[in-house]
Amino acid sequence: MPASVPVRTAPSEIYALKTACAQCNLRELCLPVGLTESETLRLDALIDTRRKIKRGQHLYRAGTPFSTIYAIKTGFFKTDALLEDGRYQVTGFQMPGELLGLDGIGSEIHTCNSVALEDSEVCALPFTQLEQLTAEIPTLQRHLHKVMSREIVRDHGVMLLLGTMRAEERLAAFLLNLSQRFLVRGYSSTEFHLRMTREEIGSYLGLKLETVSRTFSHFQDLGLINVQHKHIAIANVQRLRAMLNKQVP
Repeated sequence: MPASVPVRTAPSEIYALKTACAQCNLRELCLPVGLTESETLRLDALIDTRRKIKRGQHLYRAGTPFSTIYAIKTGFFKTDALLEDGRYQVTGFQMPGELLGLDGIGSEIHTCNSVALEDSEVCALPFTQLEQLTAEIPTLQRHLHKVMSREIVRDHGVMLLLGTMRAEERLAAFLLNLSQRFLVRGYSSTEFHLRMTREEIGSYLGLKLETVSRTFSHFQDLGLINVQHKHIAIANVQRLRAMLNKQVP
């Protein structure tokens, strides 16, 4: 992963700052197109607090006051919420370059838990200060709105997935989504390691553990994927996509 960018950077080092930001996992938030050099420095000064979260630890819990948005620098997280029957429902999986904490903006209280699935590091952005900065930098404000809009679209996509798709389609959509997200980060889109358990995948997709395990085995029998514990190799992307169109039995 790229080295941390110094909080204070001399004007003569602006180019180096931009180069580092462009390669950072936070580039979508920190370096939107059109941001000037001085605006980049102001944003960089805001992102000066980093937290390391051990595997299994909470970044924040449901019911706690909201004050900060977190950008994942390294690692992997899940968010979950407590249902009325006492079960926890996984609501999402987040990877480097994505934001956590947006659930608390409306009510100023976090509505879900955020748990690290592996040793991770996040950059903390105090929301009040970020809000003030976006008011002064329209380009940054538009970019933040786009990020929040993507989260809303993703939530709607999950609702559609749970409401209309069979088990095979749900798992195919899940694997293809992970594949695309790894690809845009410069990683392999066909081979990756699942940080979450089968049970957590089932909770997210609205499937029982047994169904998830059976569907993984079915995909392997069809030659769509190769599975070794948590390591996934997509053997036939086109046929996996065709699964969503119900073209594969």
